[in-house]
Amino acid sequence: MAQVEEGNGIVEAGLPVSSCSARLRRMFDSLRPAEKKVASYVLDNGGQVIYQSITELASATGTSDATIIRLANALGYSGYQELKIALARELVSPDKNIHDDIEPGDTLPVAVRKAFRANVQAVSDTLDVLDLDSLKDAVDAVIAAKQVYLYGVGTSALAAQDAYYKLLRVGIHANFYADMHMQAMSTALIGSSDVVIGFSHSGSTKDVVDIIDLAKARGARVICITNRVRSPLARLADIMLRTASEETPFGSGGMPSMMAQLSVVDALFVGVSLAIYDQAIEFIERTGETVKDRKY
Repeated sequence: MAQVEEGNGIVEAGLPVSSCSARLRRMFDSLRPAEKKVASYVLDNGGQVIYQSITELASATGTSDATIIRLANALGYSGYQELKIALARELVSPDKNIHDDIEPGDTLPVAVRKAFRANVQAVSDTLDVLDLDSLKDAVDAVIAAKQVYLYGVGTSALAAQDAYYKLLRVGIHANFYADMHMQAMSTALIGSSDVVIGFSHSGSTKDVVDIIDLAKARGARVICITNRVRSPLARLADIMLRTASEETPFGSGGMPSMMAQLSVVDALFVGVSLAIYDQAIEFIERTGETVKDRKY
């Protein structure tokens, strides 16, 4: 691609001056050595970077989270997430923001099939990466816990709420709070005999990581359900249950990632139910009785 002078640096012709790639090239010579390593990696692997957490990028470049944040700030972004969004704008066609594979010219039947296929693929891929030994450890931890606390925000909160509903059905003392202040306050009640389960596709959702950090400081055992093995949430976990569903920053909170989380919740629920089968049947019957009059 042709290059043109822009200010004191060089940018590729045809790229907007405000694009992430242009900013990286323009400022490259003034960056610190560690920042240059990150910049070079981003320029060469942009399509991969938009799917990576900050911890994964730091690992891939042999740098640190702080270096990446410093680079993002130097480029004029508030943080790594904003840098990824800017990069994704260059790499992902705006016409494809509704869904990764759906295009404006698709008929409704074709678009629906693509959406369903993406969900099925996420579930299938998650089954392939789910560690059954870790799942067994999670089942044992939940059964042994005095209380189970479930935390997530956005679409991950929906998966956390589904887990809350399922565990209650089989007699597990579970707690779920949608409000962030209530989530934070609930950590004051947590002790070493409790289990907390954190839900975050990226593993870098600050609200969830901060809550789990508080709970861990109280001595709770931590289970995380995340797509990212190298992430702040995964670092806090005693037990990690991995999902497998890629999404761009534009597609954040998409249905495939939630379907993957819900499938892991189902696997956990099945494991718990089998391990306490008699109790599970008894409480399913009991809870069924409590709501039977709520139907016509």
